[in-house]
Amino acid sequence: MALWGARFKKELNSKVNDFNSSIKFDSKFYKEDIEGSIAHVTMLGKQEIIEKESSQSIKKELKKIKEEIESGSLIIDETAEDIHMFIETELTKRLGDIGKKLHTARSRNDQVTLDLKLYLRNQIDILIEKLNCLIKAFCKKADKNLDVVMPGYTHMQRAQPITFAHHLMAYTEMFLRDISRLKDTRKRMNVLPLGSCALAGTTYNIDRYLVKELLDFDEVTQNSLDGVSDRDYCLELASDISMIMMHLSRISEEIILWSSWEFKFIELDDAFSTGSSIMPQKKNPDITELIRGKTGRVYGDLIGLLNLMKGLPLAYNKDMQEDKEAIFDAVETAKICIDTFIPMLETMKINKNNMRESANKGFINATDCSDYLVKKGMPFRDAYKVVGELVSYCIDNGKVLETLSIEEYKNANELFEEDIYKEISLENCIEKRKVVGGPAPSTVKKHIEDIMKNM
Repeated sequence: MALWGARFKKELNSKVNDFNSSIKFDSKFYKEDIEGSIAHVTMLGKQEIIEKESSQSIKKELKKIKEEIESGSLIIDETAEDIHMFIETELTKRLGDIGKKLHTARSRNDQVTLDLKLYLRNQIDILIEKLNCLIKAFCKKADKNLDVVMPGYTHMQRAQPITFAHHLMAYTEMFLRDISRLKDTRKRMNVLPLGSCALAGTTYNIDRYLVKELLDFDEVTQNSLDGVSDRDYCLELASDISMIMMHLSRISEEIILWSSWEFKFIELDDAFSTGSSIMPQKKNPDITELIRGKTGRVYGDLIGLLNLMKGLPLAYNKDMQEDKEAIFDAVETAKICIDTFIPMLETMKINKNNMRESANKGFINATDCSDYLVKKGMPFRDAYKVVGELVSYCIDNGKVLETLSIEEYKNANELFEEDIYKEISLENCIEKRKVVGGPAPSTVKKHIEDIMKNM
């Protein structure tokens, strides 16, 4: 008979038992369940709600159970309803009536949200560490490519000259924001729910603040109904991870484009590419395509959680058992994508000449040509018109701004002098943009150093 089955006359139907069971996925946080139970029973003993000797015996046996699970000598029973019931049943087998005292002054409702918070808190720390490694990889790659000229794009049309380093460093800003969001989520998550019990707290003289200290929470929940029914932290974390995946997907999309024959800006290492079963020449960027695809999967986890919670009355409902698979999947997907992306980025070959050749096309120095006239006193809108007409002339005559003669420039406007060629050189266009956040190599170098200093 299940531990909750005292008022029932029949055993649960076997198919219903399987349907009701969550141990196949919540066994993931057996450590957190034991950690929470040790803190809880420590408090019970200190408050003399149970005998101190019983408290010590339970703590000692819980630690043994944890060690045995980790060593493999104790196998988690997948026919158990959940990890909480498995551990409590195992404890009672070993300690008899003493083991039955563990669940005094708590419910599975506050126990499960405690375990989930403890587990996800640890996972956030792991995600932050992985994102830091990812940012370092971007910084190191950028530092090696400070002077590599490439076209910057808007609307997927060549727009203005930048460096490959500047392009890469845009992603460090995205991932730094992701870390900031994760830290904010962790802070809001770090509130102890234990003591809310089923929904209405308890009549026992528990010390929630002691448990808070033992488990390193910042505060305790202030409403027992909210304490057991809150899953905002799952939703917020799933949203944070969706943003991480979106940023990974954007750079993945660019790598897919850059590795194509049409761009050939980069070449992925063989260890991070696959071939075709029928076309022997193929070298496919499958890793980045999978990251792009898995982003949709993580979005699905978030949408599933939002739909799960949208109509639930207070307090706990069994629907909330469905929170774990979605948030676990989002966490694990993000972790494996980051772990795979880092070495792929580190081993990626940069085709500098192809980037430079592409930058030579598309009149990406046209804005600088306009600015040249503005510096000579012409209003910007007039300068814009002059250069637009020059670009049209170049297209009609198969030229670019750099190959126009000074006579052709002067035919367009008398303000043009020989110094126009220096003004529109791509390297000069980039070098002049030393504004904070700009693509000048010295500015990007400082950006890299500032980030690495704080890693």
